[in-house]
Amino acid sequence: MASIALKSFVGLRQSTLENPSFTSQSKPISSFPSSPRTFRVLAAKTSPKVAGRNLRVAVIGGGPAGGAAAETLAKGGVETFLIERKMDNCKPCGGAIPLCMVGEFDLPLDIIDRRVTKMKMISPSNVAVDIGQTLKPHEYIGMVRREVLDNYLRNRASENGASVINGLFLKMDSPSQGDGTSPYVLHYTEYDGKAGGVGVKKTLEVDAVIGADGANSRVAKSIDAGDYEYAIAFQERIKIPDDKMVYYENLAEMYVGDDVSPDFYGWVFPKCDHVAVGTGTVTHKGDIKKFQLATRNRAKDKILGGKILRVEAHPIPEHPRPRRLAGRVALVGDAAGYVTKCSGEGIYFAAKSGRMCAEAIVEGSENGKRMINEGDLRNYLEKWDKTYWPTYKVLDILQKVFYRSNPAREAFVEMCADEYVQKMTFDSYLYKRVVPGNPWEDLKLAVNTIGSLVRANALKQEMEKISA
Repeated sequence: MASIALKSFVGLRQSTLENPSFTSQSKPISSFPSSPRTFRVLAAKTSPKVAGRNLRVAVIGGGPAGGAAAETLAKGGVETFLIERKMDNCKPCGGAIPLCMVGEFDLPLDIIDRRVTKMKMISPSNVAVDIGQTLKPHEYIGMVRREVLDNYLRNRASENGASVINGLFLKMDSPSQGDGTSPYVLHYTEYDGKAGGVGVKKTLEVDAVIGADGANSRVAKSIDAGDYEYAIAFQERIKIPDDKMVYYENLAEMYVGDDVSPDFYGWVFPKCDHVAVGTGTVTHKGDIKKFQLATRNRAKDKILGGKILRVEAHPIPEHPRPRRLAGRVALVGDAAGYVTKCSGEGIYFAAKSGRMCAEAIVEGSENGKRMINEGDLRNYLEKWDKTYWPTYKVLDILQKVFYRSNPAREAFVEMCADEYVQKMTFDSYLYKRVVPGNPWEDLKLAVNTIGSLVRANALKQEMEKISA
């Protein structure tokens, strides 16, 4: 869908003891600027060299964004610290990843629970549309468990030289404004991995910080990054009988309707030996359990006899923060607000933003040999906005158009039955690229979309008359 609409909306990655001055103890940017900046700060060659050691960077948060960032930094010659509180964190996340992420991030197939090749989009009146007819034999949507994916990425970062710390980031002391070389002092509590441990308060001095610590980011608060609207995602992992699990072997379901969410959708996504059933909302957070019950009821015949294994809830950002960098501190992933509207996708964009930010640091520091500055991190943001702003903008528009009422959702599901819509949608999702459309098919799609919306509006008016 994003690739289709895009045609009308152009513009749219242990402390050393060599330097005694560093010890380890046991300008604002608008959200997705609509036009390129007229200037670019180029750093590195004139930046001071780091004496007697390599550049030192802390990554706060060990999810996809933090793991990808830490690995890229360590590979690039930067002394890297990754601080993560919950090493077994199970974020309430559908767990869908695009095919391109498997290759781009060299993910082993054994961490992918399911390869989804079929999807059902189910309307408010329970009209089901089968999606996936246009997929090629090798194409699929990967389904992962976050505790498995996150752990794999952290371990790989460690294998490449990053120091992974099981700790809770508390706060950060920043150097004075205009001081481009003094360290950031991080305060954190380190744990030994034992349950119930109180931890030990420690500090760490670093040259730069990447905030990958999620929607409730403490790094974001430290740089006064501003607030954003957020959704509450609620998910239950349900173990269903083996005969019912066969149905979900390579199939995922998405439910739309006011009953499951007034502004999002409900889902049933397959995992290794269970299904994840969940929903989310921005506008009616207090009713999230009611929406979850409705999602379970919609799927009740297919999950009958299931046992709830785990209940999860977490905030999901709805748009980028007003400010995503300050000095030598940058935000990535959910901390920056990189979750798409309409689809709620965040895993790929988290890992990609972490890698892109780390690449900017590696390049700006000449593989850890020089100090970086805000200009190096600004390069990351400019590249990110230029590449992905169109996707976020178009999905925002689609959500506002098609999620505003049940009749509009019926029109949306009707559109999803179109083979051309499915092909363009999957090509864009699986490969994260703008797919050139067929002008004649685009015209037909535009006409059909208008027709669907007209019928939806008429149905809405009739329903309002009946309920009056």
